[in-house]
Amino acid sequence: MAEYDSPWKESISLYFHDFVSFFYPSIEEDIEWKRGFEFLDTELQQIKRESETGKKAVDKLVKVWRKTGEEQWVFLHIEIQSQRKSKFQERMYIYHNRIYDRYRKSVVSVAILGDEEKEWKPNSYKRELWGCKATLEFPVVKLLDYDMEELAQNPNPLAAIVQAHRTAQIAKKDAGVGYASKLSLIKSLFERGYGREDIVQLFRLIDWFIALPKFEEERLWQEIQTLQEDEKMPYITSYERIVIEKKLQEGQIMNARNNIVQILEVRFECVTQELKQTIEKLDDLELLGELLTQAVKSPSLEAFESIVSQKAVEGNILTEEE
Repeated sequence: MAEYDSPWKESISLYFHDFVSFFYPSIEEDIEWKRGFEFLDTELQQIKRESETGKKAVDKLVKVWRKTGEEQWVFLHIEIQSQRKSKFQERMYIYHNRIYDRYRKSVVSVAILGDEEKEWKPNSYKRELWGCKATLEFPVVKLLDYDMEELAQNPNPLAAIVQAHRTAQIAKKDAGVGYASKLSLIKSLFERGYGREDIVQLFRLIDWFIALPKFEEERLWQEIQTLQEDEKMPYITSYERIVIEKKLQEGQIMNARNNIVQILEVRFECVTQELKQTIEKLDDLELLGELLTQAVKSPSLEAFESIVSQKAVEGNILTEEE
């Protein structure tokens, strides 16, 4: 199954400057990059606790400095799925205002839409009654608008990330294109002139986006080995492949744990520390998948805890004493 939110978070963390340059070149030109930038994860988490809707999305809050010397906060929102029936615009408005309300910092909100509905491109929020208006307009980028052939020629790392996102969506509908598309995308990393570190990082991110059956992954690895031998450029060693696979699995496990806790908190508000610690001990993806479903379906927190206890009795959850 395709994974979108975790690799996007990682992509922004690794390639923030490239991210802004690729999606918002006019903003990139106004930032004084020599002063660096700072991810405000703690500050954003305070806002998310107040505003979380449980939707599939990626949010980042980043502090930058303009060339005028002015400090500027940027709220980045990536909507992973089509949210026509959700309150996407309202979410943008709420986050924008709560960031300012809590921290009294000027904030620019921007959005990336990663859904598959071509005509859906909301870029504003508005409420009006009796002459009183509340509005917010924000820049929006639609991943579906990018041409895949043009992306293949673009040296910006984010072009490869967008390709991976789009390829994962296509492969979800037609499993037959997954292998060839993933191989082609990985081959293009060698052709775009990236350094070794970027190739390894982008390989890992692409691997995260586009999951293949085990036998196809083995076949893909053999192709990559042959390619590296032909080019005499051993970018990705067998050891690094093991590390990449381990990090990928760890990321999937961590994401599954977080999703379970977040769903429980949204549905039942208060989740005990004991239950959180139990979930943190789980490292079986199949079991975590079952519990994720139960987190959505369980009529109460007590019912969910009962299911967890039942799994423990069945031997599916190992305690520290065991």
